[in-house]
Amino acid sequence: MEAAKVKRSFIARYFQFDKYGTNVRTEVLAGITTFFAMAYILLVNPDMLSKTGMDFGAVFVATAVASALGTLLMGIIANYPLALAPGMGLNAYFTFTICLGMKIPWQTALGAVFISGVVFLLLTVTKVREMIINSIPPSLKFAVSAGIGLFVSFIGLKESGIVVANPATFVGLSPKLASDPMILLTLFGLIVTIILMVRNVKGAIFIGMMSTAIVGIITNQVKVPTSFFSLPPSIEPTFLKMDIAAAMDVGIFTIIFAFLFVDLFDNAGTLVGVANQAGFLKDNKLPRAGRALTTDSIAAMAGASLGTSTVTSYIESSAGVATGGRTGFTSVVTAFCFLASLFFFPIVKVLASVPAITAPALIIVGVLMASSLKDINWKELSESIPAFFTIIMMPLTFSIATGIALGFVLYPITKLVSGEGKKVHWIMYVLAVVFVVRFIYLNE
Repeated sequence: MEAAKVKRSFIARYFQFDKYGTNVRTEVLAGITTFFAMAYILLVNPDMLSKTGMDFGAVFVATAVASALGTLLMGIIANYPLALAPGMGLNAYFTFTICLGMKIPWQTALGAVFISGVVFLLLTVTKVREMIINSIPPSLKFAVSAGIGLFVSFIGLKESGIVVANPATFVGLSPKLASDPMILLTLFGLIVTIILMVRNVKGAIFIGMMSTAIVGIITNQVKVPTSFFSLPPSIEPTFLKMDIAAAMDVGIFTIIFAFLFVDLFDNAGTLVGVANQAGFLKDNKLPRAGRALTTDSIAAMAGASLGTSTVTSYIESSAGVATGGRTGFTSVVTAFCFLASLFFFPIVKVLASVPAITAPALIIVGVLMASSLKDINWKELSESIPAFFTIIMMPLTFSIATGIALGFVLYPITKLVSGEGKKVHWIMYVLAVVFVVRFIYLNE
């Protein structure tokens, strides 16, 4: 008993529970919630990368281990409740554009990912990445948080089948809203979660997810696993298989730049969004930003070494923050869940493959993150116009990076024409030019 108290005391002191007003129970629930909100990556990433010829089982192990390593480092080094995993969008670019489209071997593509991670680290060590994040004006930071919230909610609505493609209006409500069993299961989970949150029940999102899973099993919408655990596959087919020499060819430069560009700003947007939701931003600056960005850089290199596409911060971390997670112990719990998934793959596969279980959490997280809309000065058009386009374009273009880019281009313009150009940090002007170049030459 005494030993347990000492351990709890050490954990509380190291992660500063008192400072952030949290406790072990809340952090554990938050960590588990984050894991289940992003557990789909354990299936989606191997399935996608295997199309390049990579071994499915090896990529699954690489995905779990890289996610665990990056998330653990984020918790211990940066003390943020932020989880990392191979980024969606980046893995699609890796598979469909580089390997299948450009006919580049996956080994070379992994080499490009590794090199981009090295560049990330150099930018972090020289304080360039931290300086970039701290130069972002408050209105754009709030806009990024709200925009990501809308984006996350849209993903939840789309993946659950509630919102579908419509030839007349692009998107619309599913005609099967009242008849599709999986949609009804999603709506059940959403209603349960809403009721629990309105009643201020701790761990409402996690409880809602588990309730949905149980009801899904009872109604035969969620399959009961045929086994509860299995030994993980071998990682040998992808471990240390990146071809760095081939990736350093001049012709691969644009690929490395693309990985660098997308991860730099997607990660910055996610970091700022989650930090704003958790209340970490101080005087428009993010404490320990250097540590968080260093962790992201290391994770990207480690992921390439293990055999997966770029590892980056996940917006699903906001699900854990919404549950009450405020310290790096949330990330530590999430990391161990990723490691445990190696041995309980049959269970994880069942839960992660059912959108109805995770979709309600994503939808609710969007509501919480959209609360930052109130902090934007809507009466000042030079602030509100860039903020609006940042927010609206994330879900409409299905891209966090595009929303950020448009906001960053418009902000210096609106400030210049309003006579406040000198108040804009010089980095914002540089980034505006970079984003314009990106739209001209890299927009595919």
